[in-house]
Amino acid sequence: MNYPYYIYQVYQHYSDLSGIYVGGINISILGVVLALAISIFLIIKKLNPVLAMFLGVSVGAIVGSADLSQMMDIMLLGGRQVVGINIRIIAGGVLVGALVETGAAESLAKSIAEGLGSKRAIPAIALTAALMCSVGVFPPVAMLIIAPIALSIAHKAGVSKFAAILALSGGVKAGNVMSPNPSALAAAESFGVPISQMMVNSVLPALAAFAVTMLLCRMKRTRHFMVGAEDIESGADPQDLPPFGRAVVAPAVAIGLLMLNPVGDLMGIHFISSANLPMDPFYVLPIGAVAGMLAMGKGRGIIDVATKGVLRMAPVMLMMFGAGAIGGLITTSVFPAAMEHALSAAGLPAAFLAPLSSTVFSGVTGSNAAGVIIGGESFAATILEAGVPAMAGAVMLHAGGGFIDVMPHGNIFLASQQGMKCTMTERLKVIPYEAAVGFTKVTTATALFLAGFWG
Repeated sequence: MNYPYYIYQVYQHYSDLSGIYVGGINISILGVVLALAISIFLIIKKLNPVLAMFLGVSVGAIVGSADLSQMMDIMLLGGRQVVGINIRIIAGGVLVGALVETGAAESLAKSIAEGLGSKRAIPAIALTAALMCSVGVFPPVAMLIIAPIALSIAHKAGVSKFAAILALSGGVKAGNVMSPNPSALAAAESFGVPISQMMVNSVLPALAAFAVTMLLCRMKRTRHFMVGAEDIESGADPQDLPPFGRAVVAPAVAIGLLMLNPVGDLMGIHFISSANLPMDPFYVLPIGAVAGMLAMGKGRGIIDVATKGVLRMAPVMLMMFGAGAIGGLITTSVFPAAMEHALSAAGLPAAFLAPLSSTVFSGVTGSNAAGVIIGGESFAATILEAGVPAMAGAVMLHAGGGFIDVMPHGNIFLASQQGMKCTMTERLKVIPYEAAVGFTKVTTATALFLAGFWG
């Protein structure tokens, strides 16, 4: 079959239609394409991503045949979809504050990295990044915290900066896919699955991504650009940081509570099952933060730390509304149906919409979380109607969001470039290898679904 010609015919067919009705709103596919194009262009031009996406949706809606009132309905439709996620991001901000503002995150990173030693520089960097993200530290924040430590370890071990960046990024990809971070919350909410169970079900894709990171980093251990003496920072005085035993309390309590439900469900312990005692990040993450603050002897600073932590997450919450607006526009268009038809023409099942949609949209927005939000809003219902288990859809959607989210206009790219002190050209050279790590994560999740791992 001539697939390019068939896809063109699908586009022509749906472009001639006005779209599908959702609450009286009717948007053409041209409006969606234009909205995405404007959003990408403005983000690349360094406009705030939220404003870029709002402007893109506004123009796309009007061009797509909506009036001003309907345009606002689309914005509100998207905003309603992300309220639950943003509530949990606010709660996560309390934990981030307890880890970052107190120096606990830096203490954990130093302890893990130094414990493995410079002889194991690459595993030390990657494992530190993975563990930091897996306990709820947002990827760009984790990168900025770990980068100075990574540079120091790589310099002592003679490891190239290229390999150090790849180890840092690969570790973040592995840790984030099994974390309670915003992208994971978005995937879980889209498919209505408990975040704790999704974290457990994402361990195998995470391990696969970590293994490929180790392999690629060893290949590039001493190649390309190196870490210079001028890249090394003295960092905080170790005496100003809380000891490891106290620093680990906050993430240990939070993850421990989140894991109660999977343990209860798997072992048949009714008291801690998800049906009887649901462990939601909305209250679990702040409980972990308070426990950690008390363990570090900083109970009086809880209010200040919580406030600063929530403010750190404010840009993420705003981006969720921008992503929600794009998701609202897409769900009121024929774009989902066009993608479904294109997959059908290629002989692929509708389940592939999960990893494909989040991969495309995370690359477009430069954000894992935004890509997952848009993909989930647009295609979760279609994927579930195709008979895909909710857990499979959630894990594949989330894995896809971490495939090509390292685009130059995204926050992960910029955070790692800033933290690792490299030029734009140097940073761009790492992207294909990061994509290979993300591809491994996606294919592992998809292979598990095809093998019937989730029923």
